[in-house]
Amino acid sequence: MNNNSSDGKPRDAHDKHHARKRRQRRDASKSMRSRFEREVESNRLLIYGLHTVRAALQNPERKHIGFYATQNALARLELNAEDLKVPFELSESRDLDRMVGSDAVHQGVVLETEPLQPKPLESLGDADLVLVLDQVTDPHNVGAILRSAVALGAAAVITTSRHSPTESGVLAKSASGALEMIDLIEVRNLAETLETLATAGYQTTGLDSEGEKRLEECLVSEKIALVLGAEGKGLRQKTRQTCTTLARLDMPGAIKSLNVSNAAALSLYVARQVLDR
Repeated sequence: MNNNSSDGKPRDAHDKHHARKRRQRRDASKSMRSRFEREVESNRLLIYGLHTVRAALQNPERKHIGFYATQNALARLELNAEDLKVPFELSESRDLDRMVGSDAVHQGVVLETEPLQPKPLESLGDADLVLVLDQVTDPHNVGAILRSAVALGAAAVITTSRHSPTESGVLAKSASGALEMIDLIEVRNLAETLETLATAGYQTTGLDSEGEKRLEECLVSEKIALVLGAEGKGLRQKTRQTCTTLARLDMPGAIKSLNVSNAAALSLYVARQVLDR
């Protein structure tokens, strides 16, 4: 009977060697998972995805803590690990799965960073187009809205400090880099904010299925603030009463309503056409 393994080592030594390797990998994985659980609890953020991480690394307002990527993802990002100004760890895809969850499409890259600080309303300056969200809570929708806002030249997205999603990996991935390219303004009282915007010359236009006019017919100002409510509930009554205008998006097809992120993209496009005339 042959007591040697295929590589010529005694079988007992061979088995012990592989058992030790398995323990080391298991311990390393457990250590990584527990470390990141502690760090996420301490207000640190894990964002992932090639476009998302690339944009975050290029944002000077970000405070980075750690960068983790597979060799393939690092090559796709066209980055040299030695040039990064953040601690880097070459990682396996399964390690990244443990960090952010196996359902997250991390594309082989995870960035550990601190959340961005929301901007004050005063930071708007002379912006001609802003988007206001009235308790839109789904991070996928908010991320998609941020992407459309950047694409169509909005200067900021305004949300409330309550009933709005906090910055997260899901939101950042849905925004596909846009989170780093637009001001997020957080306010306590939306009605007061709309009044302030109106005083500053903005036509605060709420999107509502019962609006008297179509959106493209009622936009007349050189400064526009589009206001969108959550799916299902729409705009709250106080918000409706505070907007200077209520307008509707008419759909010619059999479906008459849109997902809030799609409605945001369409209304931003209409507003941009009006402003650029």
